[in-house]
Amino acid sequence: MNTPIINDFISDEPKIFSVSEINRLVKKVLTDTFDSVWIKGEISNFTKASSGHWYFTLKDNNSQVRCTMFRGKNNFVDWDMKDGDLVEIHCDVGLYEARGEYQLNVNKIQKSGLGKLFEAFQILKTKLEKEGFFDEENKKAIPKNIKTIGVITSESGAVVRDIISTINRRNKYINIIIYPSQVQGPTSVDSIINAIKVANKRGEVDVLIIARGGGSIEDLWSFNDEKVVRAIAASGISTISAVGHETDFTIADFIADQRAPTPTAAAEIVSNELSNFFEKLTCLQLDLRNILQNKLHEIYQKIDQYEKRLVSPQEKIKTQNILMDNFSKRIHISMLRYLEVYHNKVESLEQSLILLNPAQILSRGYSIVFNEKYKAITDAENVSVDDKIKIKLHHGSLHSSVIKKINE
Repeated sequence: MNTPIINDFISDEPKIFSVSEINRLVKKVLTDTFDSVWIKGEISNFTKASSGHWYFTLKDNNSQVRCTMFRGKNNFVDWDMKDGDLVEIHCDVGLYEARGEYQLNVNKIQKSGLGKLFEAFQILKTKLEKEGFFDEENKKAIPKNIKTIGVITSESGAVVRDIISTINRRNKYINIIIYPSQVQGPTSVDSIINAIKVANKRGEVDVLIIARGGGSIEDLWSFNDEKVVRAIAASGISTISAVGHETDFTIADFIADQRAPTPTAAAEIVSNELSNFFEKLTCLQLDLRNILQNKLHEIYQKIDQYEKRLVSPQEKIKTQNILMDNFSKRIHISMLRYLEVYHNKVESLEQSLILLNPAQILSRGYSIVFNEKYKAITDAENVSVDDKIKIKLHHGSLHSSVIKKINE
């Protein structure tokens, strides 16, 4: 307690305080004495006021204390609080002067246990950083001419639909292979690692997108698992991490060759080559047209200059006009041929891409047979009678079993 306040109590004629004054002095003692602290407890009597402020009681088995979280602070809470939640709050100790009640003014609030998760996150991040996993020289470049993209994510979520629709909209010639994986829960770590290994073993894609939608730190925790991030680092295929929303960060983001703020952004990163090609072609056409136009303007200007120097230049002007028309026609024909060459190249590339598209091959009646490990079967020696097989058709697939082998 400050000396002037003590003197007020011990003087011969002690000061008589008003209730407001004593509450204000107690509040000052509390705020001056206690630094911000973390406190753990259970929420009860939770109320959201019309002002936007939150009021609740934090309790344990023996005690309780009133808490206030003002609107500017609680805007950053991205989960629904309710009575019975076990939480950890970062707060200042204070006093509500109007009622003379001691209370905690909450700055941050999180579910109990998140502190340990954040600590584990930082420990692993620091460990991998010291080992050089985050160094730029250890990261692989994302290929420029991407023909096939691998996606590791849940096959039933909105993420896979967003990625497929974005890629098909931007570049319909890019092939997409989905490696289904659990992205949350106790089996997700092994599932993600297995998908990475399968993609690398097959070697059928140019780049891997590892993706899932947003969520809490617990929901995204599989992508902070050391085994998962080391599997990403060991991938021989370039990887793009697209986990959560733009503000979500996992260790997978730091370990991957490139981070995308969202799964849709990852799809845009790998599917911009065809659009860029047509943009460049359009620019070349415009440049060529401008060059030819400028040349024509120069010729017109020269003709005008020649015309001014002639006394009776009708015959020469007529000749020059003929030459100019012929030259203009030749330029026009050359420009059309030049554009036709580029057009034929584009058509040729388009046909090549169509022929290389597995979906086109399947549409002609062919099919692909996979074993139970989703590996393509190309030799009858690789299967046995009664083996379960999956037949991929142009539309849909069939599940069957081998009843007879003919080795030819």
